[in-house]
Amino acid sequence: MAGALLCSGECRLRNVPSLADISRMGKVLSALGVKLKQDGDALEIDASHISHSRAPYDLVSQLRASFFVIGPLLARLGVARVPLPGGCAIGARPVDLHVRGLQAMGADVQNEHGVILAYAHKLKGARIYLDCPSVGATETLMMAATLAEGETIIENAAQEPEVVDLANFCIAMGAQIQGAGTNTIVVSGVSQLHSADYSIIPDRIEAGTLLIAGAITRSEISLSPVVPEHLTAVISKLQAIGVDVILDAPNCLRIVPSRPYTGTDIETYFYPGFPTDMQALFMPLLALSEGVSVITETVFEKRLGHVPELIRMGADIQIKGNHAIVRGVPQLSGAPVVATDLRASAALVVAALAAEGKTTVQGLHHLDRGYDRLELKLQGLGARLERV
Repeated sequence: MAGALLCSGECRLRNVPSLADISRMGKVLSALGVKLKQDGDALEIDASHISHSRAPYDLVSQLRASFFVIGPLLARLGVARVPLPGGCAIGARPVDLHVRGLQAMGADVQNEHGVILAYAHKLKGARIYLDCPSVGATETLMMAATLAEGETIIENAAQEPEVVDLANFCIAMGAQIQGAGTNTIVVSGVSQLHSADYSIIPDRIEAGTLLIAGAITRSEISLSPVVPEHLTAVISKLQAIGVDVILDAPNCLRIVPSRPYTGTDIETYFYPGFPTDMQALFMPLLALSEGVSVITETVFEKRLGHVPELIRMGADIQIKGNHAIVRGVPQLSGAPVVATDLRASAALVVAALAAEGKTTVQGLHHLDRGYDRLELKLQGLGARLERV
């Protein structure tokens, strides 16, 4: 959605989920003067007349992704005023990599009372090395570089499928980008981008969530459309635990829980490593697997908030620093629990599917940020749950 700001015409995005964050991002774009029209899972974005360069604080403070508008606004208008972002409280996610990259491209960037002010008569191509392969910084700088003068090289770039998807969308609008999906992205700036009609990739984390739901309830389910290559690390760990994952078609996976589950160790890392977004979801599955598992969180330092709630449900988990030591138990039991962030909320729902008795999950506003009517999909698979 932020990338559509680069286009001086209309764009259509397809396969857009109904999420709280999509609605919030729409309000951010509307506040900038962008016209939006929703038609089912298609979203029409007309950014031909951007009337404001300042994103409103009350919206940006609710949604970290809204900070992505800084690159496109700076590239299109030469000025951007974006408050420091909000989002899930899962650890430090500073925007200094975004800022330093924009400065390398010739922008004057200042932090004034919590608002990032950026100016550039014309962004210039530059060689930028990211201290860590941040998805957000990679995407911000890649978007800004599409309309910059000359060539931009982003080294130690994030390789996530979402980065590739954004690059492909920009290419569909006429951008010249090479290397997306590798650690070096090369962008040759063009004078302007044109309209495009683009379908977004399936959500690999939602797919992983549903695979876990099938595994933890020992249910055989088929899932499509998915991109199996995006789920390589998740599938590998499911197989290590004792779950069969079968490729029925190029875009269809079937999960077959056939053997007793045994614990395994997981360490989160940047793509193509094990995704931090799946760490919380694997924990209840490992809690019901034989033996001892160790989960190490290396990406975000505050991403174990779900552990006390799983313990409340009978899981045997001990935290030591950024490690969670999980000892398998025969059964989880229903309990009132509270979600602390987006993936924690999904993990508690998944745990509740396999727990004995009734579980009440509070904090569903987190869930709605990243899942499109998850309860309806689970009900369709036979789960007994309802939103109260």
